[in-house]
Formats: sequence, structure tokens, C-alpha cells
Amino acid sequence: MTVILPLLLFALALLFMGRAFWAWCVPLAYVLWNWQRGMEEPSVFFWVVTGIAVVFVVIAGFPPVRRMLVTKHLLKLMKPMFPAMSKTERTALEAGTVWWDADLFTGRPDWKKLLAFQGPGLSAREQAFLDNEVDHLCRLVDGGQVDEEGDLSAEAWEYLKAKGFMGIIIPEEYGGLGFSAEANSAIVTKVSSHNVTLAVTVMVPNSLGPAELLAHYGTEAQKDHYLPRLAKGLEVPAFALTEPGAGSDAGAMTSSGVVCHGTYKGKETLGVRLNWNKRYITLAPVSTLLGLAFKLKDPEHLLGDETNLGITCALVETSLPGVRVGDRHDPLGVKFLNGPTYGEDVFVPLDAIIGGKAMAGQGWRMLMDCLSAGRSISLPGLAAAGAMSTTRAVSAYSLLREQFGMPISKFEGIEEPLARIFGNTYWMDGARRLTAASVAAGQKPSVLSAIVKAYMTEGMRDVVNDGMDIQGGAGISRGPRNVLAAPYQGIPIGITVEGANILTRTMIIFGQGAIRCHPHAFTEMEAARTGDLKAFDSALFKHVGLVMTNMTRSILMGLTGTLLAPSPRPGPVAKHFSRMTRLAAGFEFTAELAMGSLGGKLKRKEMITGRLADALAWLYLGSATLKRFQDEGARPSDAPLMSWAMETAEQNIQDALSGVLDNLPNRMLGRFGRLVVLPLGRTLRGPSDRRCSEVARAVISDADLRTRMTRGIYLPPRDEPGLGALDRGYDLLRATATLRGKIKAAQRAGELPRSRDGLLELAVEKGILTEEERGQVQDAFDAQLDLIQVDAFDAATYLARCSA
Repeated sequence: MTVILPLLLFALALLFMGRAFWAWCVPLAYVLWNWQRGMEEPSVFFWVVTGIAVVFVVIAGFPPVRRMLVTKHLLKLMKPMFPAMSKTERTALEAGTVWWDADLFTGRPDWKKLLAFQGPGLSAREQAFLDNEVDHLCRLVDGGQVDEEGDLSAEAWEYLKAKGFMGIIIPEEYGGLGFSAEANSAIVTKVSSHNVTLAVTVMVPNSLGPAELLAHYGTEAQKDHYLPRLAKGLEVPAFALTEPGAGSDAGAMTSSGVVCHGTYKGKETLGVRLNWNKRYITLAPVSTLLGLAFKLKDPEHLLGDETNLGITCALVETSLPGVRVGDRHDPLGVKFLNGPTYGEDVFVPLDAIIGGKAMAGQGWRMLMDCLSAGRSISLPGLAAAGAMSTTRAVSAYSLLREQFGMPISKFEGIEEPLARIFGNTYWMDGARRLTAASVAAGQKPSVLSAIVKAYMTEGMRDVVNDGMDIQGGAGISRGPRNVLAAPYQGIPIGITVEGANILTRTMIIFGQGAIRCHPHAFTEMEAARTGDLKAFDSALFKHVGLVMTNMTRSILMGLTGTLLAPSPRPGPVAKHFSRMTRLAAGFEFTAELAMGSLGGKLKRKEMITGRLADALAWLYLGSATLKRFQDEGARPSDAPLMSWAMETAEQNIQDALSGVLDNLPNRMLGRFGRLVVLPLGRTLRGPSDRRCSEVARAVISDADLRTRMTRGIYLPPRDEPGLGALDRGYDLLRATATLRGKIKAAQRAGELPRSRDGLLELAVEKGILTEEERGQVQDAFDAQLDLIQVDAFDAATYLARCSA
């Protein structure tokens, strides 16, 4: 009995370290050796047991024997269990790259690797462009004018074309700016903070569309002709994918192209006759060059033996006969250019196919590969901008707005949403920067890009909604003074485009991540599909070892807290690194239970896959938060924000895993999983009331922290109504805090009246303030009174606004 406990601990230690084979092999050998020592002469029974043990060791430890006796039978048994995949699904699955998401899927994330990672950063040229051209473009765009005229001004259009905004991602050799993903993200973030219409106009030519597809897949002739024209704005691009019958399910598109002979610009040639009906296409109303996705057919076999070549992408000049553009949708009153496009019997030559004849039928792969990177930039930038703008505006407004004799920021009822605004903004910009840096470093993170798109746009919705609640009537009264109305109006657009969030959460993130990011699952599936016994054997038994290791790690770390999960950094982050390590192991084991028990049926259990996506997403977003805190010097002033974000992430992961285990169809398996993953129950409670107050007060009172929290957004002139004026008022109130404190003390002592009428003059008479100080406080009072006002319009002006 005295030997059993040490053996058990030794086996658990080996399992914890990922040595599953030795975890049972070494204790077994010791038991047999100890048994033999206690006998004068080994019995027949002993040799039978030893022989069986040796057979098991040989089978488990020697792959050729294992493959012959065990794995070939398992392959036949398990092959039908793997989910069937269409060609479209396989292409989407194989698109892009895996990066930190693969680390999370091991259950043992290498934090030192993450902390050591640094993106290229902005070059001096990129930073100068951000500080000068981007700021100037923002100054040219007036939100009221855009709303009234339904578009950017002619001056703004001319400037953004002349200065290269249409060619941010186009290489310099073709006349573009050739900027990095980090610069693209920073530009999108800054313009998004100023005006949504401007943001969409800048981001669309520089995300998935003709320029990116040409840069990656175009022929040299196509690049030489189109890229310089796109870079200079001589061509306005749009990319047409979505159509009435094919939204999330792009494979269901009916837009078609038939290979045939025809006439193109007066010449007979072999080409494609196109018909399409597309909708929700941004810039389509003014586009001159359409990137078109369609299904290509070759019924006469003019290109080869295949009849249905599949989804293909081509460039279509909108001046061609049969092309119709110009109609506009009205996306919730946000005035960016978006509309349908139609094509009837439009003939283009074969060299209109992006990449030429060789890329016929390769459109879906092209789209998925480019989307993996592009989805990391545009909407995360828009979402972070919305959050930072809200943080900047509401932190000022809640200090300026007083009720019951004190700023509303001091009421606990306001501190709670303020903490959510500031805490969410903190992790959102951390995730934006980390993901953009990974793309700049050469990654195309398909799963992580889906995470930041979905969860950051949801984060923006939460932040802006909280901001609207705090501002109350000031938030719902539209006009130049209102900072939040425009982002509030545009929230559903970010939620919907580039993969609706419901689809992304329930089908894409875990559906793709479980196979692509898992260390062994994809290899197992491919080996089973191709009948590769050797590869299947290797992956399967590594997979078994991984499951055993993470089961052990999860339960031991769940019971011992941070003891068995050391942190790579000391201080306030230490416990969060440890918790994330434990939760990563729990996530991997929970995912194994779901995949193992449901098999191919898991694909249709979207509530379960949605919760698994939540867990994976918050593991990544928490990782980004920890990295941001460390990269910025682990400032004590930032610790409350980091802690709030991490406590939120950890609770979300815990609750997601609990939800999966509670809803597994096999209830015994679910209960077993709960004992392993949450052995002490749901112990992570999220931010406390004290933490929320700490976060709210930190940002309101610390001007430097507020500035760093919102670095990267456009700051308008301080004499303009809206954010500029709010900033001025915030600074005035902070600068006069001591003087106003003197006045309040005198009021409490009965030396000064409560009313502001004649208050400052009396304060000077009584020596409480000097004349100079009176002027400073008067400026603060004037700003405070002005900034709580809302816009109002005479009847004619209001009716003109209604007709816009």
C-alpha cells in the first residue's frame, strides 16, 4: 500500500508532462519487479501476467506491430465516423494558416513564444502617412455633408485617390503604397473613428477584392494593366460575391459563366458568357471594375474534359454591354455606397479570369485564402475605433455631466457600464494589434481572423450600447454634438458583413479550428480518407496521449489552482497566465469529449460548437490582453483594465465549457467531463463591484491612461462640436478640479450659495478665488454647460435632414 501512492503520483506526473506511454509502462514494470522480488521462485501466473504486459508494451510501443495488430482494424472502424466534407468545405478548411490558435489547441500554450513575438511595426513612412495624409483626409470629411449628399464630397474623393488610399495594399512597383497589414489596420482604425462612410470607402479597395486577388493570383499582364490604375483610383473596384440565394452558403450561388466563342470589343475570341444577380456589393454603384465570383461551366469542353469547373473569379469592366450598376441599397441610413449589380449575357475573354485560364475553377480557394488575412484587418479596425471613440467621448461626458450635485461618473450605476466600456476597449485594441501584427509577419490566420471579426464587432455593439445608456437623451439626439449616433447606427453592418456573426460563431470558428488547429485531427482525417495506415497510426496514438495528458493536467490544475501552472511573468498577470493554462487544457479535453462522442454529428450541434467557439475565442482574446499589458510595460495604472478584461475572459471560458458539458447528449460523459474540467465547480466569478469601480475611476481620473486607451483614433479640432469639444471640456474640468473643490468646500461651510448665479464673483470678493482663477473656473463652467446641450433644428433645416 505504501508503494501505490508514490506510483500513482509518479504516473500522474508523467501524464502531466505529456509522457502518456511511460506513465503506465514504468509503473507497470515496477509493480512486476516488486512482485517478483517478493517471491522465492516466480509462479506460472506471474509469467502469464508478465507475458501479457510485455505483449501490451510491444503493441503500444512498437508502431509496426501496433499497425498490424491494432491500427488497421481501428482505421476501418473509425473511417465512417469522420465527418464528410464537400469540396467547398475542404477548400475553406485548408485556407490560410494556423498560429497561436494551434498552441491553444494543444492545451499547453507556450506563453514565452507569444510574449517574444513582435510584428514589424510601422515604418517611418507609414507613421508619417498616418499622422499627415490620414488626418487631412479626416478633416475633409464632414459627417453632416455626407448624410445630406449621400456620399463623400468630390474633394474627399479626389484626395483619397491622389494620395493612394485606394492602393494601400498594392505593391509600390505598381504605383501603390505597399503598406503593411499593421499600417492598413491603423489607417482603417483612424478613419473609422471619424466617419463610417469614409471607413468603408477606404477599407473595401484594400480588403478582399480585385487588388488583393490580382496581387496574389493575377497574371503579369493583368497586374501590369490593372494594379497601377487601381492604385491611382482610375478604376474603382467592387467585389461581387453575395446574391439572393447565396449569402452564408456561397457554394449555392447561381451566377454563371459558360465557356464559348464571342465578340469582345470588336474581336472574335474564346471567352465566358456571364449572367449574374448580386446584392449588398459595396462600391458597386460607382465601380468601374467588378471582381465577379461565378460558377464556370464548359459544356462544349473547349478548355478540357471537365464540364463543371467550379467557382471562378473574373474582372469585368462595368462599361461592357449587359452590365448594370448604379442602384443603391440603404444600409440603415449609413451613406456608404452599397448596392446590387446585374449582368445579362456579358461576354469577357478568357484572360479576364483572375490568373488566366489556369485559375479557372480556383475562385473559392482564392477567396478563402485572401479572406483569412483580410478579415483580420477591416472590421476589427472598425470595431476597435468604435470602442475607442466611445471610451474617449463617454469618459469626458460622464465627468462633465452632473446630477444631484456630482459628476455622474461617481455613481455606481454609471461605474458599472463605464467599466464594461473601458475594459472591453482594452482587450479589443489588444486583439486588433496582435492579429494585424501576425498578418504583417506573414500569417494568414483563418480561425483567428474569424474570431476577431465576430467577437470584436460584438464587443463594439456592447460598448456603444453602454455608451448610449450613459448619455441618455444626448445619445439619441442626432447632430454635430452627438458622437455615438453614427457608430450606433452602423453596428448591425459590422455584425453582418464578412460572415454573419451567428454563422461565424456556430459553424466557422470551431468547425474549422477543431480540424485545422488541432495537433492531430486533420492528419487523422486525411490519413483515413487516403488509407495511409502509417500516418493514421502515428496521429491516432499521439492524439490518445494528448487526451490523457490534458485530462490529467485539467483536473490537477483545477484542484491546485495556480500551483501546477507557473507563470512566465510575475506581478498581477501571474495568476491570469496560470488560469489561462488551466483553461486551455480544459478546453482541449472538453473539445475531445464533444468530438469523440458526437463524431460527424457535431457539425449540426451548433449550440455546442458555438460554446466551444466562445471558449477558443476568449482564450485568444485573453492571450492578446496579457500580451498587450506586457508589451506596454506592465504599468500599474493599466493593471485594473487588464484584470477586468482577464476576469471577464476567464469567466466566459469557464461558462462556455460548463455549457458544453451540461448539454452533451451522453450525460454520463458530461458529468465525467465536469469532474475533470471543473472539479471544484464554477469558481471564476468575473469582475467584482470593487474592480468595476476601480476601472471606471482609473480612466476618468488619469488623463495619460485615457490618452493611451484611445491612441490611434482621429481627434478633431477642439473648437468643433462633438469629440473635440468634449476633449476641451474634459481638460478644463481637470485643470480646475482644485479650484472647484475650494468652491464646494465653501458651499458646504455656508460661505457661498449653491446657485451659480454670481457665485464666482462672490468667491473672488471673499478671497476664495483670485480674479485669474475665477476666469479659469468660468471657462470650465461655460464648457460644462455647453457640452450637456443637444442639437436642435428649425423646421426647414429638420425637413432637409429628413430628406437626406
